[in-house]
Amino acid sequence: MKIKCKRSNLMKSLNIVSKAVSTKTTMPILECILIDVYADCIKLVANDLELGIETTLEGDVLEIGKIAVEAKEFNEYIKRLPDSEILLESTPDTKLRIKCERSDLELLACKPGDEFTDLPVVEKSKSITVSQFTLKQVINQTIFSISDNENNKLMTGELFEVKDGKLTVVSLDGHRISMRNIELSGNADNVKVVVPGKTLNDISRILSGGIDDMVNIYFTDRNILFEFDKTMVVSRLLEGEYFKIIQMLSIDHKISVKVNNKDFLSTLDRASIFIRESDKKPIVISIKDDNNMYFKVNSQVGNMNETLDVDKKGDDIIIGFNPRFLMDVLKVVDDEEICMYMRDAKSPCIIKDEDESYVYVILPVNINASAY
Repeated sequence: MKIKCKRSNLMKSLNIVSKAVSTKTTMPILECILIDVYADCIKLVANDLELGIETTLEGDVLEIGKIAVEAKEFNEYIKRLPDSEILLESTPDTKLRIKCERSDLELLACKPGDEFTDLPVVEKSKSITVSQFTLKQVINQTIFSISDNENNKLMTGELFEVKDGKLTVVSLDGHRISMRNIELSGNADNVKVVVPGKTLNDISRILSGGIDDMVNIYFTDRNILFEFDKTMVVSRLLEGEYFKIIQMLSIDHKISVKVNNKDFLSTLDRASIFIRESDKKPIVISIKDDNNMYFKVNSQVGNMNETLDVDKKGDDIIIGFNPRFLMDVLKVVDDEEICMYMRDAKSPCIIKDEDESYVYVILPVNINASAY
């Protein structure tokens, strides 16, 4: 194996595939990146058996072959090279020689390319196509609601459901639900799978986010495949039946409130200074017939009182929230104004737009309303 490439191109490809390199494994080959060189193509591949990434490296093929190189040392060395042309060459005794300007190095921690685990082959019978912009936006607008509790695997992933020409993406962590609905173009088979949150986080970081750049997504019973640019990401799916959330989305509300997104977020941001996560102190919000929203925080750090103008319809209410849950939503919603729907101080609050392209459900924190 012998190739020439620009350092910038190599770093770009390494940054993509490194997300699928295993850091905790008893199988040393999973700590490697495969450099696989065909007659006219250079591919870098990483595979931790849950997530696999393959991307094409721009460069010149001088000799075909393949070698698996230990990812950490390879990444660290390439980072420190000057931004110039690099020559990579495997030796008969399974070493990787790296030349760049006056630098000449041999990496010893390499393995034969034939020992590398191939990525699973995904049948391309069920698929959808969306823009990179849309997929990146959908992930960023829902991923904060997944759980990091490994005791419930399904909560660590997101539901991807294709039905009646629409893609619905849902995440939840037991305290809130995030949902995005996207209208698809063309015909699409109905699909319902749960995608690991780690996979989606990695996808979001790799995507360029272009409106005109497309992503093809393929589904099977065990795997999901994302193809875009010159990159392929294949991931195992989470097993099990996802949670039934319809009843939580169809709560009859008695109160609706329209409030300026930016002003609401700024107020919550100030309030969060006085609320430590460990104290579990809520921000108490009172909404009254005078079309004002009153904010109150009493904590060991300090006290806060603020007021916002709102457009309110329905009953008065005093309700408590973890401010971070509200802030996570407001940060990703682009609308100038947001609409909140509530029933009472113990029922979920729903934030959604008129078309329900986004729906967020947030459970309140129990408070003693008479104290406020």
